[in-house]
Amino acid sequence: MKKLLNTLFITQPDVYLSLDGDNIVVLKEQEKLGRVPLHNLESIVAFGYAGASPALMGYCAERNISLVFLTASGRFLARVIGASKGNVVLRKKQYLLSENEAASAGIARNFIVGKLYNHKWMLERFTRDYPMRVDVIQFKEASRQLSALMEEVRACEDLERLRGLEGQAAVCYNKLWDQMILQQKEHFYFHHRTRRPPLDNVNAMLSFAYTLLAHDMASALEGVGLDAYVGFLHRDRPGRVSLALDVMEELRGVYADKFVLAMINTKVVNQEDFLKKENGAVIMKEDARKKFLGEWQSKKQEKITHPYLGEKISWGLVPHAQALLLARYLRNDLDEYPPFLWK
Repeated sequence: MKKLLNTLFITQPDVYLSLDGDNIVVLKEQEKLGRVPLHNLESIVAFGYAGASPALMGYCAERNISLVFLTASGRFLARVIGASKGNVVLRKKQYLLSENEAASAGIARNFIVGKLYNHKWMLERFTRDYPMRVDVIQFKEASRQLSALMEEVRACEDLERLRGLEGQAAVCYNKLWDQMILQQKEHFYFHHRTRRPPLDNVNAMLSFAYTLLAHDMASALEGVGLDAYVGFLHRDRPGRVSLALDVMEELRGVYADKFVLAMINTKVVNQEDFLKKENGAVIMKEDARKKFLGEWQSKKQEKITHPYLGEKISWGLVPHAQALLLARYLRNDLDEYPPFLWK
């Protein structure tokens, strides 16, 4: 269990949630794992739950404590709430700001600042850890350019201009991606991003990782009561989780890219894990996807200290922490949305 921003996260699998007085009790096979007072909670998020008592659900509904159920892997299942109160106000605020491009830019630039900051420190870490394996001068110049672009992003009030700055930063960062591949370079290389379809092994892995991250982010946003399909940087498009794509921008490099690089550089994957189709598309084989998913789930269990909250949490809870912070900002509990700045 982990309490974070008045939200209780139940991460143990196959537990039963019950009510005892004004407390939630977590049981596994009749053994009591924990007991937490409910009076200060805003929501409860359960991963891979076995069930919840009707008494607990009724108590939470009456007091506007949301109960969120996700699979063990983090896929959103349901959010149980009582009569509409704060949730509808939160979504109305989200929709209102999304319709205003100036207001959207004010929020979106923090997502991009987080992305650029994390890309910059990925490059800095490579120059520190592998000075004999990468071109330090190129990496330092790219780091300087990202710092300059961050300053422009912070002052930007136009969505189109913001997208242009993000594009410049992506070019600056992507041109060094290939140097961060330290092993198996004959079969794993990165020249540029290809999506539909991915045309090499690295792009196939990146596409899969970004898809998993988008799903995790969408589940986290739905869990706090936000609409994952209505974004600020990414505009509305049927079937696209635009807000999830917005918030995951700051996690692309430090979470997904680093994960893919680790899979390659530690040789967890190899050339035999990929298949090239007649149209040139490269896909991961079924066994490779299972291996990838297993490593992804293991990564989500690793502990870090959240840079803004200062609390020790697992990587898997980072999307949920950012979703909570975004919801607090939209409720005017925070003056500004704090992006995830990892160093």
